[in-house]
Order: sequence, then C-alpha cells, then structure tokens
Amino acid sequence: MIIHPLETLLVAALVLLVGRFVNRLIPFLSHYNIPDPITGGLLFAVVLSAARAFNDLDIEFVASLRPVLLLTFFAAVGLSADLSLLKQGGRRLLMFVLVLIPFLLFQNIVGVLIAWGLDLHPLMGLVGGSITLIGGHGTGAAYAERFAEVNNLQSVMELSMTAATLGLILGGIAGGPLGEWLITRHRLAGASRDSISPTAQRPPAPAPPPPLTSARFVPVLAATLVAVIGGQWIADAVGDGPITLPSFLWCLLLGVLIRNAGSLVGLKLCDQGVELISSLNLSLFLAMTMMALNLASVVTLAGPLLLILVGQLTLVLVFGAWLTFRAVGRDYEGAVMSAAFCGFAMGATATAIANMQAITQKYGPAPQAFIVVPLVGAFLIDLINALVLTGFLSLSWIGA
Repeated sequence: MIIHPLETLLVAALVLLVGRFVNRLIPFLSHYNIPDPITGGLLFAVVLSAARAFNDLDIEFVASLRPVLLLTFFAAVGLSADLSLLKQGGRRLLMFVLVLIPFLLFQNIVGVLIAWGLDLHPLMGLVGGSITLIGGHGTGAAYAERFAEVNNLQSVMELSMTAATLGLILGGIAGGPLGEWLITRHRLAGASRDSISPTAQRPPAPAPPPPLTSARFVPVLAATLVAVIGGQWIADAVGDGPITLPSFLWCLLLGVLIRNAGSLVGLKLCDQGVELISSLNLSLFLAMTMMALNLASVVTLAGPLLLILVGQLTLVLVFGAWLTFRAVGRDYEGAVMSAAFCGFAMGATATAIANMQAITQKYGPAPQAFIVVPLVGAFLIDLINALVLTGFLSLSWIGA
C-alpha cells in the first residue's frame, strides 16, 4: 500500500496529536522533554511493525515533502539568529562558547574511537557524537539522510533518532546531580533553601508579545522561502568544491544573513512567526521520519549505541565538572550553567533549561545563566557544530 504525500502529511499531523496526548499523560516523558513527534512517531512505528509482522501488511510512505520541511526548519533557525543579542551575555557567553569548541572536538573523537573499537564505520561515531547529541533530532536526521545516500550506510536514520532520544533522557538525568554536586562541594547556593520564596525562584517573565497576525507572518514566510530557495541554489553552485556543505547548512547561513543584514535596512521579522515555522516544520519532519523507522534495525544497533552513549556521558560529566565550571566563573551561576551544559551536550537547549529550572527552584535565581544558555542554543551552537563536522567529514578516512 502506497501512502501519497498529502495523506503522509495527514498521518504525520495525527502522529503529532497522539504524541502530545501521550506526553501529557505520562509525566516521565514530559519531565525529560521528549518531543511530541518522537513519542507519537515511535508508537506509530511499533504498531506498524507489529502489523507488518503479524498481518504481512506492507505500507510505503511517499515522503517527498520531508526534505522541504527540513530545509525550511533550518532556514527559520537562521532567521532567529539576532547577532545583536550576543552582547547581553558578556564574558560568560564568550567563555561558554570557547569551552564548547574543544568539547565538540572531543565528543566526536570519543564517538569515532568507540565506533572504531566496535568495528563500525567512523561516521557512526559522528552520529553518536555531536551530530545527534549537540545537534538533536533535526541535525541528526539531516546528516543521516546524507550518509545513507552518499555513503550507503544502512540503518543510519534509526541510529540517529535513537541516539538523539536517549541523549535527551541521559542529559536530563545527569544535569541535576552534577549541579547539586558542584553547589554542595563548593558551597555555592545563590540563597539558602529556607529563605527563597516561591515567587523569587525564577527570572521575571517577559511582557507578552503582540498577537501573531497574517500581516506579521507573511514577511517571515517570504524570508524563509528566500533562504530555502537561495540555500539550495548555493549548494548546487558550489557542490563540486573541495569541501562541500549540505543544503540545509546553506539555508541556515542564508537565514542568518537575511536576519542581520535585513535589520540594517529596516527589515523587522516577527520572532513568533519564525518560531512557528521552525517548530512546525521540525515537528512534521520528525513525525514523518519516526513513523517510517525500521525498529528491527534499532534493536540490532542498541548494544553498540549504548556503549557510545556511556562514553559520551562520561565525557560530558568530566568536562562539565572540571572545565565548564571553571571557565564560566566557579560560582553559583557557573554551577547552574554546568548543569545546563550537561543537558545541552547530551540533549537539547530545552533539556538544558529544564536542568537550570530544577536547580534554581531549589537554590535561587541565576539570571545570567538564563541569558547565556538560550542564546548559545538558539543558533551559535549550530554554526559551530557545522564547522566542526565539516572539518571531520573532510578527513578521507572518516568520510570515505
């Protein structure tokens, strides 16, 4: 049975609704920020695998819309990159970024070495490195498609989605204990546990933005489409160069250029519209990806994948406790940022913020941490990660 593009899009939307319902129903999933499309798509994949096994049901999704959704997501990420906000983070922002650069190198080296020891392709080590752990599901899926087409790696999409999901869970579990250990060991609490009132535990909420209207949304849509079309054109034009970047990275970079160069000539983009396009396209893309997964391949890869993730978690804990903490200040804010680093380096920005919230609810506010971490997670890390990965992929013994 062939499911055509429009029907595939409908199934993906239903998968999102199911995932949202299940995440709200099961506290464990919401606590560790498991995305709705991952939950819903995994449930759908389980049901579909059972139907294939017991009823000999053969369903094929025509996912021709999926590449467009991915490119649109990365274009919107670029459009969210307001570089004028970087000055708000000050020295802590600079040090946090400087710590992340060597960490990305070590994370990928650890992944490649463990993959080599398990007799896996070196690219599997990158998938178990910063591609999925720093990059998340979107970046993981983008590179997985490239590795499947160019390098003919089997089951790489299943490995990417599984690594990104387990990374979210591990980052959420490990961040809180790391922050607690640093605070206790160095006696760094921002305030005593008994003296913090419930209303003083979180940073003040920003004023609500104006409602999103079609007049504010259309410029965002136009800018996004320009970044998508222009990014694809640039990728095709420079595709024969010595070092090539995938199309989604060109879309991201063009989005950054449009956002920041456009502001110089009076172009103002609605952040709500950018966020809507970004989140919707990523959710639909992930839903389409997850619901078509071959779970038998996931089971086969489970053992090697867990070994890679255990090695990565060990690296994150050591790096966060000894290098990140010292680099960003050796104080209470530094401990909170180290806990965020744990969630950030294994999962996503949402996991990092959840780790920070858990600590500040107990010990008091950390306003600088709540500025630095979202700024880095919003766009800086994607750019840095892209450069690091391009360097690794340019090595003949890895990308071959």
